[in-house]
Amino acid sequence: MNEINLLASVTTFLQRSHGHYINGVAVPGQENETFSVINPASGEALATVNQGGESEINQAMQAASAAFHGVWAQTSPAERGNCLNRLADLLQKNGEELAQLESLCSGKPIQLSRMLDVGASADYLRYFAGWSTKITGETLNVSLPSLKGEKYSAFTYRDPIGVVVGIIPWNFSIMIAIWKLGAALACGCTIVLKPSEYTPLTLLRVAELAKEAGIPDGVINIVNGSGARTGSSLINHPQCAKVTFTGSVPTGISVGKLALEQGLKRTTLELGGKNAAAFLSDMTVEQMVDGILEAGYLYQGQICAAAERFYIPSVHMDAVLTLLSERLSAMKIGYPLDESTEMGPLANKAHYQKILSLFEKARQEGSEIVYGGHALEGPGFFVAPTIIKAKSVEDTLMKEETFGPIGTFLSYDDEETLISLMNATPFGLSASLWTNNLSKAMRMTPRIEAGIVWINMHTFLDPAVPFGGSKSSGIGREFGSAFIEHYTELKSVMMRY
Repeated sequence: MNEINLLASVTTFLQRSHGHYINGVAVPGQENETFSVINPASGEALATVNQGGESEINQAMQAASAAFHGVWAQTSPAERGNCLNRLADLLQKNGEELAQLESLCSGKPIQLSRMLDVGASADYLRYFAGWSTKITGETLNVSLPSLKGEKYSAFTYRDPIGVVVGIIPWNFSIMIAIWKLGAALACGCTIVLKPSEYTPLTLLRVAELAKEAGIPDGVINIVNGSGARTGSSLINHPQCAKVTFTGSVPTGISVGKLALEQGLKRTTLELGGKNAAAFLSDMTVEQMVDGILEAGYLYQGQICAAAERFYIPSVHMDAVLTLLSERLSAMKIGYPLDESTEMGPLANKAHYQKILSLFEKARQEGSEIVYGGHALEGPGFFVAPTIIKAKSVEDTLMKEETFGPIGTFLSYDDEETLISLMNATPFGLSASLWTNNLSKAMRMTPRIEAGIVWINMHTFLDPAVPFGGSKSSGIGREFGSAFIEHYTELKSVMMRY
């Protein structure tokens, strides 16, 4: 056991009364309506959070609107970037506290919380900070006729879009919030964030650090509550100019419809899907298994871009599943705050029950459960990492997103068929192709219908590379320079002189 001790600051934070963070101060919220934050490793309550109501929603949106038109509008692009850089410094300075809170709430192994929710978040903030001074327009040559010697000129610039509502999922509560607030603030917008009810605590701490970093009051606000009530009310609010949502495809479609109905509000929707990983026959069995573990089982498979459909050459299928079973059986499954843990619990009871129902569905359909397929004994929401050998593309687990540690495998015999199999889905977030043949990789990649295609890797993201889905997996892009288009309005100016 390498279980770490909780920091005193973490214990103290958990014991506080939790509600919201609005206009630079903690706001209690509706004390008669609360929900509990559950430790998924034990099933026990960590803290209680007060539900947000219309009062808190109005306060947050008005504070964000006032800051957008006031102090943040008067803040220079360079100072906006400085604020984000200072926040990045504070994330790292308080990194262990944030990582422990994240692991307690989400079940994420502590090493992963340190690396991604703290380390990567700081890197993304610094990337967005650099863009704050580089948001530009262009001058244009126009061809209007001159009647009396007059001349014409034109240029464009980008206005920040306004108050952004960011709806955050439970799997990466800090990092995905940073993607959204970093993009918004760099462009001159302000933001109201609604965390998941399952992981609402860490963002409250991040908001306190944002104030310490010198980000003005009202620029970042947090309202906690349910998606059905609080999320919908934020989108409906007249001061909401844009919604950025990360989560499931069905919920994302509902969010998009609501935003359109409320005055064609702008949306960025980063949704899930049924991502494919395909291995060509030139890879060794060991290389295939290494790739499968990376693509599908990191953080219990609870990553929107993780692979769930695996396509293996028929000649290698038995050997791959045998070795993968051995590797999964040796995996350390345990408490998230144990530094030797490789796989923790599922993040919440509802998701745990969904995964168990999918195991049962696979059995009913006659799919072969090669390994796992059951809950683990003891407290908490633990399930065994699972291998399922599908009968056909029509199996439920070849079509429905699981968002769990379940790899579903199907064999193929020719590469033309492989492309069709990979694309046989209404979704298109991510895919990966594994081969040592560069020529094949370069020829096959343009034919794969996904927003991001990895070659000999999966799940890794970099702030310089745009990320988002095609087909039903989303609208818009995060990162790169592409985010600027989604947080600004392009304005054209024409002059006669």
